[in-house]
Amino acid sequence: MNEANAGAEPAHDPEVLQLAAKVFDLARHGDTDTLAAYVDAGVPANLTNDQGDSLVMLAAYHGHARTVTVLLERGADPDRANDRGQTPLAGAVFKGEDEVVRLLLAHGADPAAGTPSAVETAGAFGRQDLLELFRSP
Repeated sequence: MNEANAGAEPAHDPEVLQLAAKVFDLARHGDTDTLAAYVDAGVPANLTNDQGDSLVMLAAYHGHARTVTVLLERGADPDRANDRGQTPLAGAVFKGEDEVVRLLLAHGADPAAGTPSAVETAGAFGRQDLLELFRSP
């Protein structure tokens, strides 16, 4: 488990690891209200797992727009890339989660960020509609 704060040591306490696993599952499954309560109680909105996937990445990849919104409203970074350089926006494009794509853009996500970027991913899938959306002011 990694925290958004630089220099944070990985947690080794089994209870902390169990809680972290639960929080990641909440994001993955779109349990918005419970996840929001954990973040409001002090779980970092930019918490990442051992692969660098943030809560926003997991929620976006699985198409949970409301969960993504709640996390972004609580300070989560829409452009936080995982250890493979993938951003939540590129993940949403890859999975065809158009509502999440628009939501991330509305919260300032950069379509050119990451490897591959959302622009590159949309191009690879022939999503001209998204490429046009990314070019819009």
